[in-house]
Amino acid sequence: MAFENLSEKISAAFKKLKSKGKLTEADVKDSMREVRLALLEADVNYKIAKDFTNRVVERAVGAKVMESLTPAQMVIKIVNEELISLMGEERNQLTFSSKPPTVILLCGLQGSGKTTHAAKLALKLKKQGHRPMLVACDVYRPAAIKQLEVLGSQIGVYVFEKGSISPLDIANSSISYAKDYGYDVVIVDTAGRLHVDEELMDEIKNLKNALNPQEILLVVDAMTGQDAVSVAKSFNDLLDISGVILTKLDGDTRGGSALSVKAVTGKPIKFIGTGEKLENLEDFHPDRMASRILGMGDVLTLIEDATANFNEQEAMKMAEKIKKNSFTLDDLKDQMMQIKKMGPLKSILTKLPGVDKQLKDVDIDDKVIDRMYSIILSMTMKEREKPSIIDYSRKKRIAAGSGMKLEDVNKLLKQFEQMQKLMKKFGSKGSRGMFGFKMPKFFG
Repeated sequence: MAFENLSEKISAAFKKLKSKGKLTEADVKDSMREVRLALLEADVNYKIAKDFTNRVVERAVGAKVMESLTPAQMVIKIVNEELISLMGEERNQLTFSSKPPTVILLCGLQGSGKTTHAAKLALKLKKQGHRPMLVACDVYRPAAIKQLEVLGSQIGVYVFEKGSISPLDIANSSISYAKDYGYDVVIVDTAGRLHVDEELMDEIKNLKNALNPQEILLVVDAMTGQDAVSVAKSFNDLLDISGVILTKLDGDTRGGSALSVKAVTGKPIKFIGTGEKLENLEDFHPDRMASRILGMGDVLTLIEDATANFNEQEAMKMAEKIKKNSFTLDDLKDQMMQIKKMGPLKSILTKLPGVDKQLKDVDIDDKVIDRMYSIILSMTMKEREKPSIIDYSRKKRIAAGSGMKLEDVNKLLKQFEQMQKLMKKFGSKGSRGMFGFKMPKFFG
């Protein structure tokens, strides 16, 4: 996951501070030297890393901090505040035109995930009640138009295309079409560049002038580190972008671009790509990202993900079942599918405070949900409602029907039994938490 090493090294530096009762100026400077090295290893721009730690030292060596009862905690608080400031203080939302359609122009280098993120953005806006339309203006890359059409059909969003004619003509025609057919957002997917190519840059500049877009979003691959920041600066100088979509933050990336883009371009990160699925596009919240970097989790994003994927009435029914201790394997099957919609298990769990460090070397297999699901599907309704009737011969039939081993069936039944015991405890206390059991152990 992004920032894993950075988070680990910053935590190690803070651990040394916490081990000391009273702090000296030398202690603070030593820990910030370690933080600066960690930032540089994460591919943060050298000047930004240096300025960042200098600001922290300047604020931290004041009498108010050094003489407080918990000086180490005060230093951590300052680091958290400075991280938020570095990434943009607050969330920057999309702006919409008072006179539809709102035009969003996407740009970026080839391979940054621009076409996929055009579809991700369209899906996100569709869920928010908008009627988006995708426009295929990448007429150079083979199969780019087809790719956008396939993605559009997957999310139920219309794709406007006119083949390989001039992108400027396509874009102009798309606006007229959107007005005629009531599309309130037009997302224009432009040609990616292998580098900052002068001819293609002129083309996108012409598109900007013709469309007068409400938003110009640059799609940047977080895996490219400081190159991503250089690209952002080049595009911003030419187009005056309104924001950035940072992709592949779920991968093994150092994440330095997320900490450098705002400082270098003055433009905010508006969205982050956190997975391969079309649902995996998150609003960028600087405060929540700072919290993740400092190992404090991101419970707010987890709650938002759960709210978006869980039906409130169903959740209330489930809470009542837990309270009455009538939760069945069929209910577990439904809950597993809801959890799967929220994304990879490790990604979900690492948003819980403190869990990220516990899971650092734990391999969580996402297919475990599919395996459990197929085992439950191979049971009769009576068996799902009353697992105690499942004897050896039934287990053999269930294992054969699901393509699993007998031990897999035994493991699921044992885990469900433990889960029911835990739910009985939580139910008696009136708990409604969907994460009432130890998830890392359960999905082990």
